[in-house]
Amino acid sequence: MSYDLFNPTDEHRALREMVRDFTEREVEPQAAEHDRTESFNLPLFRKLGELGLLGITADPNHGGSGMDATAACIVHEELSASDPGFALAYLAHSMLFVNNLSVNGTEEQKARFLPGSCSGALVGGMCMSEAYAGTDVMGMKTRARRDGDHYVLNGSKMWITNGGVSDTEMGDIFLVYACDDELTPEGSSRPKLTLFLVEKERDGFSLGQKIHDKLGMRASTTAELVLEDVRVPVTNVVGGAGGAIGSMMRNLEIERVTLAAMSCGIARRSVEIMNTYAQERTSFGKPLNHFGQIQRHIAESYAEYMAGRSYTYSFANRMGLSTSGTRLDSDGVKLFCSTMGKNVADRAIQVLGGFGYVGEYVVERLWRDAKLLEIGGGTIEAHQKNMTQDLSRFDRLL
Repeated sequence: MSYDLFNPTDEHRALREMVRDFTEREVEPQAAEHDRTESFNLPLFRKLGELGLLGITADPNHGGSGMDATAACIVHEELSASDPGFALAYLAHSMLFVNNLSVNGTEEQKARFLPGSCSGALVGGMCMSEAYAGTDVMGMKTRARRDGDHYVLNGSKMWITNGGVSDTEMGDIFLVYACDDELTPEGSSRPKLTLFLVEKERDGFSLGQKIHDKLGMRASTTAELVLEDVRVPVTNVVGGAGGAIGSMMRNLEIERVTLAAMSCGIARRSVEIMNTYAQERTSFGKPLNHFGQIQRHIAESYAEYMAGRSYTYSFANRMGLSTSGTRLDSDGVKLFCSTMGKNVADRAIQVLGGFGYVGEYVVERLWRDAKLLEIGGGTIEAHQKNMTQDLSRFDRLL
């Protein structure tokens, strides 16, 4: 059998078939309703745990499936072809929390938190962004002060996916980045960051503003989380005091490649819809796909989708989960694919005309969801900056 870039092993192929079947049966029927109501489908999320997907890359000794970055891309692509909002909630849990802890946590931490996270008993997330510190991570204001065998955390985090699983209930467990006062000199512009496991039961940890009326990704809940004198034991420090930057960089790389895979899922579904519609709809006595303007939309969309998909899986197939140093291409796949997915969804709306502008044909929701991928997980402007800096070290690329 010839090599398949997108399903390099029989295990990957079987995974794709399983997730595609699950998506068609379980995800697609509920997608429009949860987008309309801006609600997170917790029972459906827990079914992903039953399938072994919530811990797709996590240590099998702690309930995970022990698969690789390619497997993670397969799941995100397939889910996003139906419901990118639900896929984003999945990413925040499986990549930003579970994978991060599996790679960077101690054995004791993994034994405490991974089994429940992999099964779906716990809903996890990651708290890095703040109201005035998104791309500028070092500008975060959340502080951690050492007090004996505890740290005391104060601050607030914004735009947190899975921050609230409903309007009144938080997610269960979060990885929280904070400036470590003990390690950061007074007035320093380069604070030392420490990463903490913070359970929702901690006194002073609360759900702040629930963010409604988003353009897209409405099936994934977004909220502010507030920390007021939250006491966290030293045993909940992940990666050592002051070691959060390394943990962050390793995890941002898998986040960005799976966000690129989400864009590929959006683009694939958009191409399928416009291609089918252009064959079935006639105008001036001919199917739409007989007209050059429509042919251009379909052909360019397919070519761009395949270019982005090939770049994403080529990179994922050689990517390690426990090392960093591949920022050039983790940024590169997201830079290209995020805009590609948005543009392909936009063309699909154009091909469908008025029908593309309403919810029945799905592409208007895919278009709304696609825009977030140019902003979340690193803006396209941040990727351009990072890539230019990284490329400045090379005289030749090959």
